Amino acid sequence: MRVLAAMSGGVDSAVAAARAVEAGHDVVGVHLALSRMPGTLRTGSRGCCTIEDSRDAWRACDILGIPYYVWDFSERFKEDVVDDFIAEYAAGRTPNPCMRCNERIKFAALLEKALALGFDAVCTGHYAKVIENADGSRELHRAADWAKDQSYVLGVLTHEQLKHSMFPLAETPSKAEVRAEAERRGLSVANKPDSHDICFIPDGDTRGWLEERIELSEGNIVDVDGETIGTHPGANAFTVGQRKGLKLGRPAPDGKPRFVLEIRPKENTVVVGPERMLAVDQLRGIKVSWAGLPIPAVDTGEEFDCMAQVRAHGDPVDARAHVERDEDGREHLVVRLIEPMRGVAPGQTVVIYQGTRVLGQATLDSARSLERPDLAPAR
Repeated sequence: MRVLAAMSGGVDSAVAAARAVEAGHDVVGVHLALSRMPGTLRTGSRGCCTIEDSRDAWRACDILGIPYYVWDFSERFKEDVVDDFIAEYAAGRTPNPCMRCNERIKFAALLEKALALGFDAVCTGHYAKVIENADGSRELHRAADWAKDQSYVLGVLTHEQLKHSMFPLAETPSKAEVRAEAERRGLSVANKPDSHDICFIPDGDTRGWLEERIELSEGNIVDVDGETIGTHPGANAFTVGQRKGLKLGRPAPDGKPRFVLEIRPKENTVVVGPERMLAVDQLRGIKVSWAGLPIPAVDTGEEFDCMAQVRAHGDPVDARAHVERDEDGREHLVVRLIEPMRGVAPGQTVVIYQGTRVLGQATLDSARSLERPDLAPAR
């Protein structure tokens, strides 16, 4: 097969490309230039897609003896990931930019260009597995190493995209083995730190970054009864579950910390309350997509058993889910959690599983407790 290897400049993508070459595929390496500041340098393990990463990707391709290109996707990345991130926060939601990047850049824009150029598949260093069934259909599953499993951030992939996705690290039992393999192959990235945090906010200060891009205005912080107990510099800079940075002038009656329970952007209000009220047991999602062919219950609307996960490294919990359709035929995913989750916010992504199989995902429109009364309006 003709394979386009997406080379991030890290050890995972380098070893994935090496395995694709070793398997006999005709491999070409490509690094995506996503930054609008190409001179940016990585700081430790923060950030990615920098000029340093581009050079590391080139060195890996040179060792592997494969062609190497840099494709400028910075404009598309700004529009589809960065601008979306800002817009979601401005609307009082908590987005996951890695999901958007995988959905709109790595497995939409990149795959689209790869297919147009005659490639059969895109290879990445993600830890996840694609299984082909006897009928030719594809399923997305967790990787062998659950500690490094990245199937959550790939939950946005469609059946058609899975047909052209290659994850050579799927069966690798540990990251240590990947690094050891890179060392044996003479790849200079063998001991390079993993990137973390949001790649376009390399210093990790999400709130400070947002304050420069979202018009913030002072508003009230209210308790669960709607009583004003403080002020904030702008509701959009807060997120559900947040404890630090509230700067309330008086403690709660029981002396325990307060947490952000709800963001009301239209009112520019932040609602806070006790930690126990962060627990939710019903999630409703929009922008639903299915990773592979949907299971029969999706079409019938029947409730089905599943596991729900709302964070890349979060623990999945037992759940029951079903699909509702509105008058325009749009699907809405309703997930009832058997065990409540804490600090779940609109804008986050819920990915549902059966066993190791990823069924699909949705962007949360609401997350609430069926036992908790609605929070009082501000007064």
